[in-house]
Amino acid sequence: MSTLTLAQVLDTLDLKQVNECLFVGTQLEEIGDHIVGGHIAAQALMAASQTVSARAPHSMHVYFLRRGDARHPVEFEVTTLHDGGTFSARRVTARQFGAVLLEGTASFSVPVDNHVYQQPQPDAPDPETLAPLADQLNAYADEFDGWWVRQQPVELRYVDAPARLAFDLADAPSTRTRIWWRPNGIPPTEPLLATCLVVYVSGRTLLEPAMIARRTTPLGPGISALIDHAVWFHQPPDLSDWLLYDQHSPSGIGGRALASGAMFNRGGQLVCTTTLEGYFGRRPPGAAER
Repeated sequence: MSTLTLAQVLDTLDLKQVNECLFVGTQLEEIGDHIVGGHIAAQALMAASQTVSARAPHSMHVYFLRRGDARHPVEFEVTTLHDGGTFSARRVTARQFGAVLLEGTASFSVPVDNHVYQQPQPDAPDPETLAPLADQLNAYADEFDGWWVRQQPVELRYVDAPARLAFDLADAPSTRTRIWWRPNGIPPTEPLLATCLVVYVSGRTLLEPAMIARRTTPLGPGISALIDHAVWFHQPPDLSDWLLYDQHSPSGIGGRALASGAMFNRGGQLVCTTTLEGYFGRRPPGAAER
């Protein structure tokens, strides 16, 4: 399995602009040429942001409708829905070969001074005291051509057992997953690019608590797919230091699982809140859709 670097991810967030509302983004190499949900969501936010001036994203909601092919680029069409005194709204439709892969909305706001409050940051040991993910999963280095221990664009330090490790635990593991993360390389300082990288990371691990509850992993047994993903942005992310991502799955029913998360900076400020729904089930023979 080839490595995936931070520079490669950031390069794919530099979308080619075709006209005022159409953008094209290249994809990342993954197992089975699968387009990663968090990545295409980050590209969708970047596309929408290019059509808004002097306003920062405060939320986005996307539905993943089809599995795409990462060997080919994706087109992002942005539609202006609203430009008000405080808020702007954009619709983003991602297509490949004419088929819709993602449909979403993003909302942007001017700065507003008002009462501030937030939930407290959960307890967690400092990231420097935790082993890197590759060290934790070294026993599985021969699986899937080294996928578990490959170089990644972000460095992950798990407080709780990652899904692959939890899969082999004799006792039922916790379905709460706390992860410290930071860019594995020179972090982006431009606020929008940093925010898009947060979206990319937010979708990468959020389904793991549900996987742990079902005794599976990102690579099986069984299949899993993302249905929808939402992110609310509270503080501009400072990626020069670690961020703590606290995740849990409150519900699993009907082949679906809901997961929610909160991301904090080292100072305890709430950076973003996330939700995601995933699908676990069997795809009928020959079927390509959920």
